[in-house]
Amino acid sequence: MPSDPREAYVWTWLPGATVPVVAGRLAADGAQLLFNYGQSYLSRADAIALYAPELPLKAGVLPLLPGLSMPGCLRDAAPDAWGRRVIINRRMGLKGAGVDTTRLDELTYLLASGSDRVGALDFQRSPSEYVARGDGAATLDELLASAERVEQGIPLSPELDQALLHGSSIGGARPKALIDSGERKCIAKFSSTGDLYNVVKAEFVAMRLAAAAGLDVAPVRLARAAGRDVLLIDRFDRVPAADGWQRRGMVSALTLFALDEMMARYASYQELAEIVRHRFTRPAATLRELFGRMVFNVLCGNTDDHARNHAAFWDGTALELTPAYDLCPQARSGNVASQAMLIAGQDRRSRIATCLDAGHHFLLARQDAIDIIEAQLHSLGDHWAGVREEAQLTATDRALLWGRQFLNPYVFEELDGDAAGLAALAAKLRGPGQ
Repeated sequence: MPSDPREAYVWTWLPGATVPVVAGRLAADGAQLLFNYGQSYLSRADAIALYAPELPLKAGVLPLLPGLSMPGCLRDAAPDAWGRRVIINRRMGLKGAGVDTTRLDELTYLLASGSDRVGALDFQRSPSEYVARGDGAATLDELLASAERVEQGIPLSPELDQALLHGSSIGGARPKALIDSGERKCIAKFSSTGDLYNVVKAEFVAMRLAAAAGLDVAPVRLARAAGRDVLLIDRFDRVPAADGWQRRGMVSALTLFALDEMMARYASYQELAEIVRHRFTRPAATLRELFGRMVFNVLCGNTDDHARNHAAFWDGTALELTPAYDLCPQARSGNVASQAMLIAGQDRRSRIATCLDAGHHFLLARQDAIDIIEAQLHSLGDHWAGVREEAQLTATDRALLWGRQFLNPYVFEELDGDAAGLAALAAKLRGPGQ
């Protein structure tokens, strides 16, 4: 196996550009990775900070924020669990399924993953020549088969290895690949061999219902490959142009919080709302949207709303909330559940009462918060039947989702007074919804 690299050059697509430029160098310094901008980049009239609160546009090695081992805005562009498994597979073959991914360092993952990664960054060994990695083409059937081989730790053919490498830089833990039709780019999510229910259709249903409720959500479609369901999600970080594709810079909420992966449990909607108030464009509208997403996560049973599943566009001067993504009801063994992010204070309980308690952090009067929740409940009731038919849910899937993940009774506990009607409405919707 090749020796671990000690440095990588960070390339970026500036706003409106379809080709990248080198921005600087990321180098190992003991257990840390430190970044400095290149002089050629700093001398550009159109240069922007990769993320100003963390990597301000100035010369010299930039110090890390407290508690971080590398800049968070650069870590956002690194592969997560699935991409790391693909890289382990192509490097170690049969051992891939059981190898601890920490055996490869972060620079290795950055340089070994595909170049079509989330946001507007890529990582190269050269400061002067840009060479994209992972442009292999394959059908959905072939990509699904290769994903299964990675899960089993079976080595891939060179052709499928290249095709699946293309999606190795996309975050998340589930099998996925990138699809490029020439006119649109999307992420393909596959079912996993360990799924206990139809996760692909569950995410499709949640995303469609969230859009129907008026939330800003990435468009999704269902497809079939090798007799199995595939979820296709349109990418919102790519913009078609006459001479190619523009890339939109992004940072995760984890980076906004300046938190390391190991500290993600301290991330909260309350703090995110505060960041939105002070640093985002259109803060009032964004706070309303964010509150709506938090409520919908609770209503649909998506407890995987961690800080990497929230993100913002960054154009060098301003932050703007991206469309919602990864809205997927999670299996629950009982009624009691907690959100991955704290809602307010130290309370992360998946309850509407908790959301209402947090409403003022989103600059919402209590009645406004109640109205938002009531509108989402009515939307769920109005659109559930149509979306479940579109997804062709089986009777088992319908029974699992409606009344258990969606509108679970626990969600509406301790609602009284002016909010009591929400619990009554949910009970009415839950009853005949099977």
